[in-house]
Amino acid sequence: MIITKTPFRMSFFGGGTDIESFFKENGGAVLSTTFDKYCYVNVRHLPRFFNYSTELTYSKMERVTSLDEIRHPAIREAMRMLDMHEIRLTYEADLPARSGLGTSSSFAVGMLNAFYALKGKYADKKKLADEAIYLERVLCDEAGGWQDQIAASFGGFNRINFSSDGYEVLPIIIAPERKRCLNQNLLMFFTGFTRLSSEVQKANGAGGGDKTAQLKEILSLVDEAERILTDKTGDLDEFGRLLDHTWKLKRRTGAAVTTDDIDSLYAKGIAAGALGGKLLGAGGGGFLLFYVRPEYQNAVKETMKDLLYVPFEFENGGTRVIHYTPESYEPRENKINCKSGDGL
Repeated sequence: MIITKTPFRMSFFGGGTDIESFFKENGGAVLSTTFDKYCYVNVRHLPRFFNYSTELTYSKMERVTSLDEIRHPAIREAMRMLDMHEIRLTYEADLPARSGLGTSSSFAVGMLNAFYALKGKYADKKKLADEAIYLERVLCDEAGGWQDQIAASFGGFNRINFSSDGYEVLPIIIAPERKRCLNQNLLMFFTGFTRLSSEVQKANGAGGGDKTAQLKEILSLVDEAERILTDKTGDLDEFGRLLDHTWKLKRRTGAAVTTDDIDSLYAKGIAAGALGGKLLGAGGGGFLLFYVRPEYQNAVKETMKDLLYVPFEFENGGTRVIHYTPESYEPRENKINCKSGDGL
């Protein structure tokens, strides 16, 4: 039996520039962190006592006898990619799916990590990120960028640069006290609205118009945000004001990024004292993040009292195997059938 634990990610700056069609031509970068909310994937080989060969439990339950019958595209294609058979997989998470925190990519990374461990193989963080990108963007043909898979795999507070040559992960070096203050000044609320990131990406892409200028400006803010974080003597509140700027730019990249309800909630947060914030993820729902100085946090929480407040702390671990019990497994076609007279 294998259990993996994979964090969710919080993207601050550069969202949208991690889409391959953009960064292959213009370069890209995101500034993001993982935090202490996780998904857990439990995988083992299914005992051969049942009239089905694979059992999958996520928001639904599937019991099937062939890979072709699996309805969950990421599980089906991952099992094909890694030649997995006769498994029981269970998924659970600290936060809801489709909420703007890279949940599907965290699941993909955690699942691949578990599959490799079940086969008795080690996959490093880059291999897991690369294969999760391939799984979601190529095999499952889902629209979106690359940052979620990389963040979930590597973990930590990073700048991820994208180019025609691929990507590189550069940890952001922040003074511990400054990082703690940043964490304490961020408030996250669940809007109650969920949506598929890939569907939002498709809707925004179908909106027409060239978004290159907006994305280039969004990209330019990554340098400024990194400078604010790493400058020990600078005003950390500038990070919050820059969040407000990037959110206003993001809203212009597609009609599906926001809704009237989201805009109303955001305006109320700013009026209550938040310096800035953004909707996490591709847009349309999920979690609202605000940067709020301590003296205004009670006012913002009161204004958002109809939403679920979710406290969090940054984490650095990325995906990892937290339980490993090796299993002996022999493919069914190789199993020796003992008949009477065999002496067994």
